[in-house]
Amino acid sequence: MRTILHCDLNNFYASAECLYNPAIRDKPVIVCGDAEARHGIVLAKNQIAKKAGVKTGDVIWEAKQKCPGLVQVSADFRKYLRFSRLARAIYADYTDQIESFGIDECWLDVTGSTGLFGDGPTIADTIRQRFKDELGLTASVGVSYNKIFAKIGSDMKKPDATTIITENNYRDKVWPLPVGELLYVGRSTGQKLQNRAIRTIGDLAKADTHKLKLLLGIWGETLWSFANGYDSAPVRLTGEESLIKSVGNSTTTVRDLINDTDVKLIIYVLAESVAARLRKHGLKCKTVSISVRDKELYSFERQGKLSGSTFVSGEIAEKAMELFSANYCWGKPIRSLGVRGADLVTAAGNIQLDLFDDSKPEVEELERTIDNLRKRFGHYSVQRCAMLLDRQLTGFNPKDDHVIHPVSFFK
Repeated sequence: MRTILHCDLNNFYASAECLYNPAIRDKPVIVCGDAEARHGIVLAKNQIAKKAGVKTGDVIWEAKQKCPGLVQVSADFRKYLRFSRLARAIYADYTDQIESFGIDECWLDVTGSTGLFGDGPTIADTIRQRFKDELGLTASVGVSYNKIFAKIGSDMKKPDATTIITENNYRDKVWPLPVGELLYVGRSTGQKLQNRAIRTIGDLAKADTHKLKLLLGIWGETLWSFANGYDSAPVRLTGEESLIKSVGNSTTTVRDLINDTDVKLIIYVLAESVAARLRKHGLKCKTVSISVRDKELYSFERQGKLSGSTFVSGEIAEKAMELFSANYCWGKPIRSLGVRGADLVTAAGNIQLDLFDDSKPEVEELERTIDNLRKRFGHYSVQRCAMLLDRQLTGFNPKDDHVIHPVSFFK
C-alpha cells in the first residue's frame, strides 16, 4: 500500500508577504497583479481577508468593497519561488519522489521512508512543524494511498492541518463532497454532471460508466475511477520532467487593441518570446495557434499548420497574424492575446529545404546571434524597429517575465 502526501502551503503569496512585513500580519491582506497594467485581480489573500469574503480572482475594487481595510501588496514571484525551493528542500529530506502541482503544492511518495521517519501522518506532521520553525509558514497536508485523495485531503482542513483518507474511510470522507471538489472537475464538467443529478463525488462513483463515457468521452471513465479510489498514477521522481507539448506566451495588454497595427506589435513581441524559448529547448514547432480575448471577455482560439518546422520568430508571427486576420472582425477592442507553438519536433532533426529559397539557415543563425546578444547585453539591446512605434504597448519581455506554475498529473 502506497503512502502519498499532498502538501499545500496555506495562503502562500499572502503568507510570504506577511512574513517579510510583520506590520501587516494582523490586517486583511491581498496580493494582486499590476492594476496599472490591467492585471488587477486578487491572486491570494490571507486568512483574515478570506473570512471577510474576499476570493481569489476578485477584481481589486470588488475585494475592497467586501473588506474596506484591505492592505494591497503587489506580487513578487521571485520571493515566492525562493520559498517554494526551500519547501522542496524540506521535502527532499523524506523522499526523492516530489511532484509539483503549482508553485505552492507538491505530491510526495513517502512509501519507502516510513521505516525511517514513521507512518504517513507522522511525516506529514513533522513537515508541517518544520515549515513553521524554518520558514515561518503553515501548510495543510493530505495523507492517502493515491494522489487524488491526498489532494482532496489537503483541501479539507485549512489552515495548518493533516487529513487522513484511507481505503476504509474514503466513502465517509470523500463521497459526500460536492463533485466539483474532485480534481479536474471544472465548471463546465461540473455543470454537465449536475444536469444529470450527479451532485456529489459519491454520485459520480456510483454512476453508470457507459453513460459517463457518452457524456464526457473517455474522460468520464477516468473521473469515475478517481471517485472510486482507483488512481494509480505514480509521483514523479525529482528532476523528472514531463514531455513539452507546446510553448506559448500570452499577455493582457496595457490598453485595448483597436486595429491590426496594435495586434501586430503584440504578436511580434509574443512570437519572439515563443521562438526564443523553442530555441532554448532545442525544439521547433509545426503548428501555430493564437488566443484572442476581447473587451467583453469573449475569447476564442485558432490554429494553423506551417509549411515546415521553425523556431524563427518572423515565421511564427506571420502565421499568427494570418490566423488573426482570417478569424477576427473588429467589432470590439481586444484585451488580451496569446501565441503558441505546438506540434513540436527536435531542432536537430533533418528538414526538407525549399529548392528556391535557401535563406532559412541564415535566418536561424541570425536569431541565435540575437539570443547571444540579448543574453550578454540585455533583452532590449536588440529590438525590431516596429517596437518603437508604441513603447507603452511593447515595453515588456514575456520570456524573462514568464513564470512557470507546474500543473501535472499524468505521465
